[in-house]
Amino acid sequence: MRTRSLEGPRQVLTSALRVGLRKFELDSLLQFTRGKRLPSPRHLRDDSLTTNVETDSWRAHLLETPRQIKELLENTRRIAVLGIKPDPHQPAYYVPEYAQQAGYEIVPVPVYYKDVTEMQGQKCYRKLVDIPGDIDMVNVFRRPNDIPPHVDDIIAKKPNSVWFQLGIRNDEAAEKLARAGIDVVQDHCLLVELRRIGR
Repeated sequence: MRTRSLEGPRQVLTSALRVGLRKFELDSLLQFTRGKRLPSPRHLRDDSLTTNVETDSWRAHLLETPRQIKELLENTRRIAVLGIKPDPHQPAYYVPEYAQQAGYEIVPVPVYYKDVTEMQGQKCYRKLVDIPGDIDMVNVFRRPNDIPPHVDDIIAKKPNSVWFQLGIRNDEAAEKLARAGIDVVQDHCLLVELRRIGR
């Protein structure tokens, strides 16, 4: 009786195993990268939408409508005035003076006038981070090109909002502040907006 050779079936089984292993390796390469599962194309589309929403969420901190500005001013109590001046004829003096008379607490942060230690009856500070306690708003009286050096100081102080006065706009600085979670108003006069809401 002739013995039947197992070589043929073994070769078939070996080939099948190789094919199976290659398919498994291919599936693994497609589905995993550095141990993390790759999302399916559908999930990739969903994640992209989510990422776009998250990326654009900082824009909600750019306040422009009268309603947004009104709500901001109604929830503001303490204002640091960056670039305040001692000259009563300058907006950097009479705008914060008006806000003070309207019931807001003003904290002077002059850029110049190194010998001045007090403005409008309040102690002066040279940096926002040196101000004790929380600040609701930083009211900025600086030319647009002079704003960037102050951005890190503003972010470190973590105010609720930053207000660029009328004629002052720096979109790059505004975006950086907004991405830090700070509300930003650009190119608006604080005095005018306070009058608008009856303060």
